[in-house]
Amino acid sequence: MSDFERKVEEASARVNRSVANVVESVEKETAEIINYLNNEVVPAVRSHSTKALRVAAEKLARLADYLDQQKAGQ
Repeated sequence: MSDFERKVEEASARVNRSVANVVESVEKETAEIINYLNNEVVPAVRSHSTKALRVAAEKLARLADYLDQQKAGQ
């Protein structure tokens, strides 16, 4: 094997190790992000969504009462 071929193989091995390290790191970070989303973000969104629906329901009930009053006053 020539010196050039050996150097190419060594460089290729270094690149492969670097890529493997990056992939491992990305996979770990992705798993952590998914856990954070599932454990923190999703419950918060659900909580705020139900609160928003309750506020909207209350305002719609007030609007219905107002409309009923206007209808009765005519």
